[in-house]
Amino acid sequence: MIWKGGFAGSMLLMLTACSPARVEPPLADAAAIARGKAAAARLGCGACHDMPGIDWPKGRVGPPLATFGKRGLIAGQFPNDLPILAVFIRDAPLVVPESAMPPIPMTAREARDIASWLQSLRD
Repeated sequence: MIWKGGFAGSMLLMLTACSPARVEPPLADAAAIARGKAAAARLGCGACHDMPGIDWPKGRVGPPLATFGKRGLIAGQFPNDLPILAVFIRDAPLVVPESAMPPIPMTAREARDIASWLQSLRD
């Protein structure tokens, strides 16, 4: 595979190259998790993803997000680490240029909160 991640992708790779992927990242505080779930619903992530606890819509374009916190990798390439996940959520093509997930207009805090919520999904 040829690396096409650009500067941001290279930085993410450098941040993760020396440490093994954790299967279960630490949980964020309950407030960040609640804000993340609300932000994911408000920003329409369900248009592409089936998201637990969000009844509609039930998108089928992207992968279902149930048990996301148990996944070891993001997009099959990067450790499921909160800072990396937050960047990916906000601008997936910046990290993985061939990603079908578009950049999503959101604040850095919303991205961190959504990442916190996703990492809390373990059942």
